[in-house]
Amino acid sequence: MIESWRWYGEFDSITLAEVAQTGARGIVTALHGIPYGEVWSRAAIADRRARITQAGFDWVVVESLPVHERIKRGEGDLSGLFANYRQSMVHLAAEGVTTICYNFMPLLDWTRTDLTAPVDGGATCLRFDATRMAAFEIHMLGRRDAEGDYPEGVLTNAANWFQQATQADRDGLLAAIMAGMPGAFDRYDVAGLKTAIGGYDGIGRDGLRANYKRFLEEVVPTAENLGIRLCVHPDDPPRDIMGLPRIVSNGDDLEWVLRAYDSPANGITLCSGSLGANPANDVTAIAAKVADHIHFAHLRNVRKEADGSFEEAAHLDGDTDMVSLIKVLMTEEARRLDAGRGDHAIPFRPDHGHHMLSDQVREMIPGYPLVGRLRGLAELRGVMRGLAYT
Repeated sequence: MIESWRWYGEFDSITLAEVAQTGARGIVTALHGIPYGEVWSRAAIADRRARITQAGFDWVVVESLPVHERIKRGEGDLSGLFANYRQSMVHLAAEGVTTICYNFMPLLDWTRTDLTAPVDGGATCLRFDATRMAAFEIHMLGRRDAEGDYPEGVLTNAANWFQQATQADRDGLLAAIMAGMPGAFDRYDVAGLKTAIGGYDGIGRDGLRANYKRFLEEVVPTAENLGIRLCVHPDDPPRDIMGLPRIVSNGDDLEWVLRAYDSPANGITLCSGSLGANPANDVTAIAAKVADHIHFAHLRNVRKEADGSFEEAAHLDGDTDMVSLIKVLMTEEARRLDAGRGDHAIPFRPDHGHHMLSDQVREMIPGYPLVGRLRGLAELRGVMRGLAYT
């Protein structure tokens, strides 16, 4: 497997020289400063690739080439947006970057309520707290019918939290929820978020699926011609949120994606943390079922709670059996190699590490610390080396 590292370019305080010391040799990045829907010029891609290459790395995966919200909503004349997406793919392929991760989550990327939840030993982690999420949806956002998405005990706790919360507490909660949107983009205030959510009124799960299928029909043929592998990232968290439907949350959803456009170019980013946050998901079994379409892997772990809360665990310590999962991925790599595929190796990256040691006194993108991810990479590397000799 290809050891890789997510790097946010000009938005990242971690330098490529520091990444080199982790032992990773692949870089996962994107042109985060370009607004969604605009063409990524070949010159801009070449400049980013040259910087990565000069530092001794390969640019192995684009994460992400974002899908514009209008495409997700199926809104208006989309021909220009689809053309721009295809042109960006052309430019990426011309520069030798042929694996593209993306997601089809409405409006928000990964969502957490706490960015610095304490863990044993003094480190901190990302956390999704059902009580705080319910307080946000019901008492801050004022979303109709939100009460039906939470158990009675969570509703009571949410009301109590909101009653006791200071304005700073509420502002911090909003900031945490907005933190999953990388790059130079405006974050919403509560009123703005409410308006943006309203743009999805009436679409529902079936409508979002239809819009996603149209997206695949528009871009996968170009990916096939260019030798590009597209790989959708699962929803995070894997559940409807703020009244917005989520359609890439479990094994059945992933199989629907693959059926919606049957092509080797239409594949999966296997994110063990996103899928693992759903108690009904057996991540190892899901990975085995879609293994031949896994083009990229995010390896992280979560620890779930009965009320729907979860938090990032150490990479080998959460609810997912990481050893069994890695064995599935390595078995698939061996199958591809036996079949004569030159691209048999699956790039992976250690995802969402704990903020620990010097990470805690340095400005870093939430969930993407240096030491915490280095610990995760070292643990995952050890598992892979051990499995290679069994």
